[in-house]
Parts: sequence; C-alpha cells; structure tokens
Amino acid sequence: MTTRTTSESSAAAPLLDLQALVVAVRRRRRLWCSMALLGLLAGVAVAVLLPPPPTAVTKVLVAHQADQPNDPGTLIRTDVALLQTTRIASEALQSLESSEKPEDFMEDYEGLGLTNNLLQINVTGDSDAEAVARAKALADAFVADHVKRIREAANAEAKALLDQRDRLQDDLAQVNKAIGDGSPDSGPKSSADMESLFARRAELTSRISDFDQRAAEARIGTPQLVAGTQIVDAPRAVRHSLPKTAATNAAIGLLLGLALGLAVAAVGTVVADRPVLRRDIAANLGASVIAELPGRSAGLWRRRRIRAARERLTMSLARAVRGSADPVSLLELGCARSASVIALDLAGALAADGPVVVIDGLPDLRLAGRRPKPGDPTVVSGERAAAVSPQERRLGVGSVAPGTAWTDLQYLGTQTVLVVRAGHGSAAWLHTVARQLADQRIPVIGVVLIDPDPRDRTDGTLWDGLRTALRGQNERLARQNGTSRHRTERLPVWADRVPDSDQEAR
Repeated sequence: MTTRTTSESSAAAPLLDLQALVVAVRRRRRLWCSMALLGLLAGVAVAVLLPPPPTAVTKVLVAHQADQPNDPGTLIRTDVALLQTTRIASEALQSLESSEKPEDFMEDYEGLGLTNNLLQINVTGDSDAEAVARAKALADAFVADHVKRIREAANAEAKALLDQRDRLQDDLAQVNKAIGDGSPDSGPKSSADMESLFARRAELTSRISDFDQRAAEARIGTPQLVAGTQIVDAPRAVRHSLPKTAATNAAIGLLLGLALGLAVAAVGTVVADRPVLRRDIAANLGASVIAELPGRSAGLWRRRRIRAARERLTMSLARAVRGSADPVSLLELGCARSASVIALDLAGALAADGPVVVIDGLPDLRLAGRRPKPGDPTVVSGERAAAVSPQERRLGVGSVAPGTAWTDLQYLGTQTVLVVRAGHGSAAWLHTVARQLADQRIPVIGVVLIDPDPRDRTDGTLWDGLRTALRGQNERLARQNGTSRHRTERLPVWADRVPDSDQEAR
C-alpha cells in the first residue's frame, strides 16, 4: 500500500537576499563606477586647486624628571597639550615681533608625540621662510618654558629641603644649649637626661646632613634635564610633490567614491525592491521565463551572439503562436525597443503562413510611426485594429508600464507574452501586472527576459505556470462556445511514492 503525499516548499523568505543584492549592485556598476571616477577626479582637483600651505617641521627632545621605561605616553601628551597654550604662543610671537593674536597663531601649528621623549612640531606660514622662522621661535619658546619649569621645580624642591634643614638646625641649637646648661651632678636621673640629649643631637645631625645631601642632588639633577631638552632636528621646510599628492588624493577619492557608490547602490536596491533574478521575476509575475535576450553591446562578437539569440527567440515564439488559435500580444515593461524588434521578427517569421498584421498599442506608436521598409509586415495603430480582416493573423504590441489602460489589452490579444527588462519594475508593480492580467483573463504564455544578469543561475520555471495558462484558455473557450458551465480541466496527477521516513510520512 502506498501513501500519496504532496510536498511543497515552505521555507520562509530571507529578510535580505544576498544573492539578489549582489546581482542588483553589480548591475548598477555604472553608478558606483561613476562615483569612484568622480571621487578620483575630486581628489586630483583638490591637490591641484587647493595645494597645502608652506609647512615647516622641527623635532624637540624633551627630558622629563619622572621618565619611566613603561610610560604609556602620558608625559609627551602633556607636552603636546602645553604646546597648544597661549603662554607659549605669546612667547613665540614676542620673539617674532608679530602682532598676531595667540589664539590665531595656535591654529597654524600642531604638536605630535613621536615617542615618549620626542616631540614633532608642524607650523604653517605664508611662505617657507616664514614657516621655518615660526617653527624655530615656537621650538625655542617651548624649550625655554620647559627648562624654566624644570628649574622652578628643582628650586622649589631644594628650598623645601633647605627649609626643613633650617628647622632641624634650630632644634639642634636648642639641644646643644640644653646640653651646655645641664647640671654637673652625677646622679642617675641627670645621667639619663644627658644621654637622651646626646642621642637627640646625633639624630638631628644625621638628618641635617641628609637634607643637605638631598638639596645638593636636586640642584645637580637639574642640569641633566636642562641639557637633555633640546632641538634635535632644526626647523626645515617640507617639500610637497604635486604628482605624489595628486596620486594620494586620487587614491583616497577613488576609495571613498567607490565605497559611497556601493553604499548608495545597495541602499537603493533594497529600497526600490526591483527583482533581477529569474526566479524572483517568475515568482512575482506568476509565469515562467521561456526565453531571454542579452542587452545591447558594442562588441562585434556580442552583436553576433545577440543576433543568434534573437533568431532562437523568434523561432521559439513562432512555434508557440502557430499552435494557438487565439491572437497573441507582446506586452513590454521597460523595453519598448526590444519588444518592437521582437514583434517585427515574429511577424516576419509568421508571414510564411499567411498575412500578418501588427497592432501597435505602444504609448508612443513606435511601430506605427516608423517608416516601413520593403518586406516589413503591415503595422496599424490601436484605433484601426477593428478594421483588420479576420483572415489575417493579429499580433499586438503593447505596454504594461504605469499608466496602462488595462481594459484595452484584450484588443491586442487574448493571451500574451510578457517582455520584461530585468531590474526595471518593482516587485509591487510586477504583482500589479499579474493581477490585472488575471482580472482581464489574459493568460500569460511566458516571460521573455531582456538584459538578464550573465551570472544568474537561478531557475525561472514555475511548474504550475503553464497549467494556469491552459486553464485560463479553456475557460475562455467555454465562454466563447456559449456554455453556462466551464469546462473542467483535469489537473496532472502526481506520481505516488513511498516516503523515505516516518517523519516524512507524517
């Protein structure tokens, strides 16, 4: 005994289809390539039109009293912050005898800590000579300020030590006086007091000697710090190379423009929601992709390939139209020119079976307004469609773009082939087209995809698409025959198979 099961895909649609996003972004390569080129040109223009001002650079070796091998750079960052103060800027301007405001001068230079003890100063000016002079004055002002602070700190430390030594000397004087005024008695109490005074004098003498030594060391260490703070790299003008600057700015502009273009293309793709893959277009239209035609290209070998694809498409559509007794129309979305060419080729292929009339229902009457060539089929506008003889095969060409008169599509053909450009219509509009054609009871034979992505490997076939079209055709035939009941269509019976597991059987 076999169990009949119907398995359908119920996988939820992903929130963001990366494959469709990548394909859509790649198709908009003109946008991000243009943005990248614009960024490149903008970088070159900035380098040429806005050259950097004359700049001078100097390096100062800064010695700190609290230098440590594991210092994370706190001291040098403090020096950089001190460099950006009005005091140092004022001293530098005074040496330059300039009347510029310190606040304005501070905007023309900057400090950079290269290491824990090496400070780089960059100064700009109206000329190279002025920039060098400014850099020298600024470096001298910083070194003088740093040395002044070192000496003030050392003097303050030495003064504090000497003041403490003086206080101890006063205490020592009092102890000596107490010893000199001591009683000559040799009693036990007198002896103990004298020993305590002598011990106190020895302690005070030792501490006074220690403070003298520390004060001397404080003064001795200051010259080392003063000598260690100096200008190690004399101020010099920085030479700017225009080609190098232009190349650097062009590379930066190229990367920024490319990133911005890709971001805009990605965001625009997500917001616009324009399907580009075969599976998405087929799913939104409810019809299978039966053929596709590459986009236009200037290459000779590409032209031959497109011509061969057009010939195969014409033969395929001709076989489908010959097997249908009802008139067929070609409805375009975003590719009026391609639909017109396909219609003329199809009419030429059908002309061998009898006279063919092409009904032009395009908004701009692209076919009816053209100058006919020898051998071209007869083309009439939509207004003259009623005058076409019943013995002539009708082939309508229309549009399903926004603004279409949906009720007029039945006069072009009772069944249709949609000619859709990939990535042109949004998913909402494709749904609208499918719903309007279903309301007009115009079955869709298939979809001809124009300019598909060459790397698209998705399947644009709907397994129930043809059955839906045939059901619509049978319903239309039943109405034409005047019967009150519709012809019942026998759906294809799926083959029974044994489930692979108990879970699948359930």
